[in-house]
Amino acid sequence: MNRLFWRFAALVMLAITLATCVIYFTFSRLFGDPLGEIARRQAAGQIFLLEQYIDRAPADEWLPRLNKVREVSEATLELKPLRATLAALPDSKRAQLLQGSVVIDVSGKSFYRRVDTTGARYIGSDDDVIHAQHLPIDIGQALGMEAIRFGVIALFLLVPIGWWSRRHWRGLMALSRMADDFGQGNLAARATVRPASSIAPLAGRINDMAERIALLMEARKNLLHSVSHELRTPIARLEFGLELLRERHAADDPALQKRVAAMEVDVDELKTLVNELLDLTQLDHAQAMARQPFALAPLLQACAPPAQPPSQLHFSASIAADLGELQGDARLLARTVDNLLGNAAKYAASRIALSAARSGGAVHITVEDDGPGIPAESRERVFEPFYRLAREQDYAASGYGLGLAIAAKAVLLHGGAIAIDDSPLGGARFTITL
Repeated sequence: MNRLFWRFAALVMLAITLATCVIYFTFSRLFGDPLGEIARRQAAGQIFLLEQYIDRAPADEWLPRLNKVREVSEATLELKPLRATLAALPDSKRAQLLQGSVVIDVSGKSFYRRVDTTGARYIGSDDDVIHAQHLPIDIGQALGMEAIRFGVIALFLLVPIGWWSRRHWRGLMALSRMADDFGQGNLAARATVRPASSIAPLAGRINDMAERIALLMEARKNLLHSVSHELRTPIARLEFGLELLRERHAADDPALQKRVAAMEVDVDELKTLVNELLDLTQLDHAQAMARQPFALAPLLQACAPPAQPPSQLHFSASIAADLGELQGDARLLARTVDNLLGNAAKYAASRIALSAARSGGAVHITVEDDGPGIPAESRERVFEPFYRLAREQDYAASGYGLGLAIAAKAVLLHGGAIAIDDSPLGGARFTITL
């Protein structure tokens, strides 16, 4: 059963219970205790004997008739002093007894009533009370009947609620599945619900929204892909022109050689940006990738940060030997780890560490450094394309804000997750969980 039904069921049962309690206390205040009335009806035979047989006897025959009833009745009839009886009764029932009414004791399965209020039966009869015990009072039966009534009402309420909530829950689950598929990159996912469903208008609006998002995403991908491809041609022309310029005109001119070298650096940066844009676009288009088994430990052992002067950075690697094999794209995963190591090399002061270990059914790959770290409020956004922190180290480190975006998408395609926290070294720690 669905959670929606159980919540409705709990609410309905609570409402019926509260209503029963309110009805009971209301009736008690207005008409007396309902349980007392039930007990009075069950003891009606003994009350009838008292009022219609014993009380109708002349004064000199009242006690003999009482004794006759004692002989044939299963109930026990005793005479008790009025004062002792009043002391045993609660305040709410004392007034009734003094007025000569029958006072029911539900828990004791008995009732009390004064012999009379004038002493007409016998001398001192106005100070005596008839105490009838062992009466056929069974409140459990009455409560059982009330419980059955309660159950029948609850059943007739919950059956239509269950039928309605089941249809409603199916629609909500369809929306949930569509949202999960859409969030995982399946832009063609749409919610399918019956037109008569109560959430059909909502599902229609969500489908329309998904259609517009899919069109926008597709247009963005096509634009990036087209622009990136088109930029390769002028970049190649620039590279060819710079090579000709170096060979024909810059051979004997040191100043021109310096300018040509600077221009080549700019062209290389532009080519790197275009290549990263193409890689990001390909990962955006990838719904799945070809998976092949590969050994994880050798792949990680071959990864290293970009070459730095030996005195500047110290790189250490701790790769467990029991990592086993992984199903996926070895080149893409190596590119991911290299991107993280390259990012660490830009910001580290002196140390970079790569480690990998297996824990249960998961492999954890960690890259950390002793740089300035990443503020907690920016740790989600650094995986967005072109996002860069507004600090001096980020501008000095250059880059385009695409390396971490490519790494995050590659890890997602492998069915894993990537997270950022603080490193014991003092900087940032990136943890890939596969």
